[in-house]
Amino acid sequence: MSKHVKAQHTNGLPNLGLRLRHARKVAGLTLKQVAEAAGCSESLISKLENEAASPSLAMLHRLAGAVGSNVSELTSEQWASDEPVLRAGKRQVSRFAHGKKEGYIDLERITHPHKGGLLQGDIYIVTPGMVSELIEHAGEEMGYVIEGHIDLTIGNTTYSLKPGDSFHFSSSVPHGYRNNGDVEARILWVNTPATF
Repeated sequence: MSKHVKAQHTNGLPNLGLRLRHARKVAGLTLKQVAEAAGCSESLISKLENEAASPSLAMLHRLAGAVGSNVSELTSEQWASDEPVLRAGKRQVSRFAHGKKEGYIDLERITHPHKGGLLQGDIYIVTPGMVSELIEHAGEEMGYVIEGHIDLTIGNTTYSLKPGDSFHFSSSVPHGYRNNGDVEARILWVNTPATF
């Protein structure tokens, strides 16, 4: 296993509720309108805005689309920096999903988020047994498995990937992944346009 410097972990999605409420109000939408567009209940939207619940990655995508935003705008702690370098141990890590037991999916940002950005890079950190939901959205994605093993599903096909394997696909095809190994998987993942 390679050594890596621990990044700054945020333990959840700080200020997501506040940002979601702000984006909803700026768009002039009611709880009901956002709930209908995201395919969930008004109660869930209210809980999310009051930070009494956490969304899955798929739900976060739907919410962002419903309020005319993207996941990055709703979850990033800081925006636009003129600094082109993000130092090891100084990058933001957000926990996006919790498994039924102890598992999680973290995203460590390796690019500065900024409005209108065309490219976004993260290191996905996926614990053994974690499974993402299938999602689809505009854009393209590519990645490189740094550590661990994952099953990557693109459309109706699942690929078993190990360290050194890479991938590239259209984000409009339903896609998701699972850590099928006994150790944490780390994947360099790049999206265009920025979606997270």
